[in-house]
Amino acid sequence: MNVARVTHHFNASPERVFDAWLDPKTAGKWLFATPTGQMVRVEIDARVGGRFVIVDRRNGEDVEHTGEYLEIDRPRRLVFTFGVPKYSPLFTKVTIEIEPAASGCDLTLTNEDVPVEYLASNEKGWSGILVGLAESLARHWAMAQCRDGGRS
Repeated sequence: MNVARVTHHFNASPERVFDAWLDPKTAGKWLFATPTGQMVRVEIDARVGGRFVIVDRRNGEDVEHTGEYLEIDRPRRLVFTFGVPKYSPLFTKVTIEIEPAASGCDLTLTNEDVPVEYLASNEKGWSGILVGLAESLARHWAMAQCRDGGRS
C-alpha cells in the first residue's frame, strides 16, 4: 500500500481547522484551489455517507474533485474517499487527524492507496493545500479582528 503523509501546525483551534473542511463557503477558498484557477462549484454534504464535489476551473478546463465521507468525528478525525475523475478512475482514502497543541493544533493528513507514480506529487499537493488552509484561516481571523476592532 502506498501512503502519502503530510503534517502541518495551525495557529487556530482544532474546531476551526476541522470545520474549514466541511463548510462549503470556507472550503471553496482553499480546498483544491489553485493560484490561477477559479472555483466554480463547491457542494459538501457533511455527513457520513454524504459526498463532496469541488470543481476548480484551470486554464479553461474544469477539474472535479469528489469523494464520500466515511467518518466524521469533530474536531479530531475526518475520513473520506477522494478522486479526480479527469485524471484517474481510482479513488483513494484520506484521513485527517487533528490534535490540540499549545498554540493551536497539529494536523496529520494520510492519503492511502496512492498509485506509486503519484506519491511525490500527492504529498506536494496536500502540503500546498494545508498551507492554503492556514492562509485562509489567518485571513479570516485578520478580517474578524478588523470588523470588531481587535476584540476577538
